[in-house]
Amino acid sequence: MAAQERVYSQEEIAARLAAELPHWRFENGWIRRKFKTHGWKGTLMVVNTVGHLAEAAWHHPDIAASYAFVEVKLMTHTAKGVTDKDFELARKIEEVVSWRPGKDGGALEGTPESDQRFAYIKYD
Repeated sequence: MAAQERVYSQEEIAARLAAELPHWRFENGWIRRKFKTHGWKGTLMVVNTVGHLAEAAWHHPDIAASYAFVEVKLMTHTAKGVTDKDFELARKIEEVVSWRPGKDGGALEGTPESDQRFAYIKYD
């Protein structure tokens, strides 16, 4: 039998989100993040990225997708609350989806911000 996972209180969740994941919020038992996209192409890229990370982590969020946004909701079902698994996966999702090549220097330029034909994520 697996060890019981620590479930965080609402106050602890709020403090950790403020410190570690400021674009995430706690609502109705879940930590949540809405990623705004420029359209269907960006939405599919975010959904596929989150899906890959979730499957690799073996920890699966609820995902709502529309034409220009993706909402990710995390909660550990077996623990009936938010655990370290949720914070860890949220950090990885945030890191990968929000990555902006070209902002750190280096050889990768990133998508052209001046040409909306190539825009796909609305960065915070």
